[in-house]
Amino acid sequence: MAAFAWVMMGLALWHFTVFLPDRFLGGIVGAFVGALIGSVVFPFLIHGLSVPSQDETTILVAAEAIPGAVIGMAIVYWLGAREERLAGEDPELAEPA
Repeated sequence: MAAFAWVMMGLALWHFTVFLPDRFLGGIVGAFVGALIGSVVFPFLIHGLSVPSQDETTILVAAEAIPGAVIGMAIVYWLGAREERLAGEDPELAEPA
């Protein structure tokens, strides 16, 4: 049950990426993958490579996925921005007209 809560928390946070510039590696789907992977891996590591049982699942266990989802999306965003910069497509680096 905790893994389900982690995934749902990552999915909920992913929805807020519509407010960010689309520089994610793989676009919005890349942000989705980064959020889900981060929201499962981070709490999994916190709990010593185990998933809490249904009786041990609380709102705090679900909240443990927040930093992981943010870290996962930040990594995917950084990779996408880096790819744009290397390809010369970054509008912030373009010369003014």
